[in-house]
Amino acid sequence: MSGSNGRRPPLVADRRYGAPAAKKTTSKGGGGGRGAKPPPKSTPRRRPRKRDPLSAAVAWVLGLIWGIVMFFWRILWGVGWRIAAVVGLVLGLSAYYFYSQLPEVTQLVDGRARGSVTMLDREGKVFAWRGETYGGLVTSDKVSDHLREAVVATEDRRFYRHFGISPRGIASAVRINLAEGRGPLEGNGGSTITQQVAKLLCLGVQYDPQQWKSEADYEADCRRGGIWRKVKEVPFSLAMEAKYTKAEILTIYFNRAYLGAGARGFEAAAQRYFGKSASQVNAAEAAMLAGLLKAPSYYAPTANLQRARDRANVIIGLMEEQGYLTRAEAEQARRNPAQLSEAAQSRSGGFFADWVMESGPAFLTRDTTEDVIIRTTLDQRLQKAAEGALADVFKSKVSEGSKAQAAVVVMSADGAVRAMVGGRKLEAAGSFNRATQALRQTGSAFKPFIYAAAMDLGYSPADFVDDSPLTVMVKGSGPWTPANYDRKFRGIVTLTAALKQSLNIPAVRITEAVGRDKVRQVASEFGIQSNLAAGPALALGVSEATLIEMTGAYAGILNGGSAVKPYGLVELRLQGEDTPLIGQEGGIGERVISEQAAQLLTYMMTEVINSGTGTRARLPDREAAGKTGTTQAARDAWFVGFTADYVAGVWMGYDDNTPLKGVTGGGLPAEIWREVMVRVHEGAPPAPLRKIVPEPRLPPQSTADVRTEPVPQDTGDWQAARPRDTGDWQAAPRQPSAGEQIVRDVLGIFGGGRN
Repeated sequence: MSGSNGRRPPLVADRRYGAPAAKKTTSKGGGGGRGAKPPPKSTPRRRPRKRDPLSAAVAWVLGLIWGIVMFFWRILWGVGWRIAAVVGLVLGLSAYYFYSQLPEVTQLVDGRARGSVTMLDREGKVFAWRGETYGGLVTSDKVSDHLREAVVATEDRRFYRHFGISPRGIASAVRINLAEGRGPLEGNGGSTITQQVAKLLCLGVQYDPQQWKSEADYEADCRRGGIWRKVKEVPFSLAMEAKYTKAEILTIYFNRAYLGAGARGFEAAAQRYFGKSASQVNAAEAAMLAGLLKAPSYYAPTANLQRARDRANVIIGLMEEQGYLTRAEAEQARRNPAQLSEAAQSRSGGFFADWVMESGPAFLTRDTTEDVIIRTTLDQRLQKAAEGALADVFKSKVSEGSKAQAAVVVMSADGAVRAMVGGRKLEAAGSFNRATQALRQTGSAFKPFIYAAAMDLGYSPADFVDDSPLTVMVKGSGPWTPANYDRKFRGIVTLTAALKQSLNIPAVRITEAVGRDKVRQVASEFGIQSNLAAGPALALGVSEATLIEMTGAYAGILNGGSAVKPYGLVELRLQGEDTPLIGQEGGIGERVISEQAAQLLTYMMTEVINSGTGTRARLPDREAAGKTGTTQAARDAWFVGFTADYVAGVWMGYDDNTPLKGVTGGGLPAEIWREVMVRVHEGAPPAPLRKIVPEPRLPPQSTADVRTEPVPQDTGDWQAARPRDTGDWQAAPRQPSAGEQIVRDVLGIFGGGRN
């Protein structure tokens, strides 16, 4: 039902929700018809929520901060991309500059400022190097695969994937350095192989002798770290990566890297340590060579072989980890570590090589700018014999911890040095050489020169001399009274007995009889270079000499009385040249005493070993002659002697002149000499010494109670050793003049004089 006005009454629901009244609609068919649209539903109004003041404040602050950040970000971005552009431009220009300066690879492989010296023994085998050895150009594709892989695995595993620098490697190095308490760029540098090559090239700076005191200072400057150096490495490394291939960069690295013991480059190092080319090294050898890159001198196998092997095992592990070696190959390399060549084991030829370097001109040896080859007199078998003998005697006869030193020289009769030991330990090149540099008093080892002068003036080993108290008036000093070592006197003795028992008083009497000037002349012409004492104490060996001088002087007795100049250098030439620049400068020189005098003296010196002070030096299968020597307070002990083949000298003492305890020349030095000579003569047939056995003489008649020397036993063949320059050995000796007889009588020397 509808109202009178035609409106529908509101529904209850409409009233309940406060729905607005329906709008009046019209239509052609009248209001309220089907065509009328229903009124839209009304939406309830939401009450506004009250905002939290704290939240509003936080939101405002965060908005402010974000606005500030964005403000500065826009500034930084604007400045940053401009700075980056400038840095990029500078980096590019720097790299282009270095790129334009880089030469061809072949001009960079040998960067030495000094040359090298390679020494060959008497058989032409290499035994030593000096200076900086460069083995010649070796390209990265020609070296052993093991070597190339070992270097990459050790130094730069991402070498083939980066463009010269490795940000990841630098970040890792900084992290390690900081973790170990170092500065960010101290210690591990994170350098790629390319950056290491940049250092080796000193960033293109050439060596200038005017700017650096030495090449070592120059290289130290090149290796200097720091931020600025790292910054400069970047464009240089980029330039190299653009200029050269990876293989060419490796080639520079393989040729310029220093690998210890004076070896520049892997070819020189492979030859130096293993006696083979870098193209032939196996996995264990390659790992040892690659291990040297971290610290060449510290890990050099010639310095400490076990330390070098331990480092090599680390490298083998890296090669296995990175897939260059299988597990079986790695185990094989560990079980068969690298072995040094014989030349490497000799520690660069030791003292002998040092002596040879000193004997040549400096511009061709120590300071050479060329590669030099020196052929020498060294016999490596004899060298090992001398070293081994000395070590064994000290091990078995000397208390552990003793600081006593010793030296040994072995040479031929012409002065060619075959072996040299300058100290108990085989030390680094340039160490103090006690065989050539130590001037020590000679003691009784000097006495053969006294008797050499006497024999040359016509005395006989069978002549007699008085071993009784003697006082000599010394001008400016007063009376001087010598004594024998044992403080005893033996009366009338032969010259042979006086020498073999090393009696001092007879030596003084003979010196005064023949004249001190004559004795000094004979000693100096035989090769004793130092100033010889002027007074009568000359006879007791107070003058100084080196072991090589004494050994060379005894070689003059062995060769028949001619002086020798000890030598080790046979010829010197430039590498690749056939014509020697320097030849042999030593050898046999002028005659000092007659051959007859030398052979008579040789006989006297054989008696020293047969029944005198040198019996401990007696050899089991051959004749030998020699002389002991002990100085005052036993500060020096000597034994020098010879066989028909070699002459050898041994000195023993302390570097600080501390007296030896219980050691004389007839003791440990004689035993060392014997052990050296036994080993030196292994396999050599015995040969007799050239000597003259003197005609026996009757002692002079005397009322004094004197001891006489027994007449030498007649062996039946002594006449065969008579002088060949006289046909009348039995002829009566020339009678001395009245003046000579007075001198002899005063000095207590008796005999037949000249034969």
